[in-house]
Amino acid sequence: MIYDLAIIGGGTAGLTAALFAARHGMKTVVLERMMPGGQIVNAEHVENFPGQPQGLAGFDLGPMLQEQALNAGAEFSMVDVEALRLKDPYLVMETDEEMVTAKAVIVAGGSSLRKLGLPKEEELHGNGVSYCASCDGPFFSGQDVAVVGGGDSALDEALTLTEFATHVTVLCRSEGLEAQQVLKDRVLAHPKIEVRLNTEVTEIIGEAGLEGAALRDTVTGETTRLDLSGLFIFVGLDPNSGYLRDVLALDGGGHVEVDLSMRTPVPGVFAAGDIRQQSVAQLAASAGDGATAAISAFRYVSGRQWPS
Repeated sequence: MIYDLAIIGGGTAGLTAALFAARHGMKTVVLERMMPGGQIVNAEHVENFPGQPQGLAGFDLGPMLQEQALNAGAEFSMVDVEALRLKDPYLVMETDEEMVTAKAVIVAGGSSLRKLGLPKEEELHGNGVSYCASCDGPFFSGQDVAVVGGGDSALDEALTLTEFATHVTVLCRSEGLEAQQVLKDRVLAHPKIEVRLNTEVTEIIGEAGLEGAALRDTVTGETTRLDLSGLFIFVGLDPNSGYLRDVLALDGGGHVEVDLSMRTPVPGVFAAGDIRQQSVAQLAASAGDGATAAISAFRYVSGRQWPS
């Protein structure tokens, strides 16, 4: 079978693209190896998605978007895309189960949480080191934990952890928090949260389980130890673009290069969401990217001209 459009990734950008493409009459398939929704499924409460004044659980958003796309006629395949091949006039995706052929492709594989890259980080993952407060927070009831990072995700997760932990220390290596003001205000006012700026984690301490972390003051160079039961890491995102390096132009951070219509330099290949260059990594922006990419793909497949 040859699809009009294959979408790699089932996050907000990919699911929105599937909705718009299917509504334009394109035979569309979404290729996603995990549950729909992408990174947002780990967010306990999303407050900044338009049209949701009371907010909603991140875990619920993916299935809602998927249902809309399914109702419009899109198909879904739970596979892991391992390579993208250009076989004129079609594009072929090699997955862990099958080959998928399409006339156009939208790359919307999103991003993965960045690691600190320290020894014992992987070893103690699940034994004190975590990347998801809503998933693992209940295991740290009545204990002391720390959050590494100073952005929106880090502060949001710190607030989530206050529901379980006795004390939450936010460790931010820069001289100021880099998050939305509303989140900064909540964190700085919360009695359970302590913020340490100019502080980086230099060592994760523990054998069978996490015991603490070695810290360094980035201004004075002073080193200290912080005893902890849990260390939650939120230091940014890396695009899931490794399999595209031989096919598409990537910037220095591994993001796919696109124009304002989400077109890559390769005809028939588009990109949307966190994986594309200059993405602001926000839900609303990813949804807009997905809609733009889908309409651009429709114009490409149908032979319609772009407005000048």
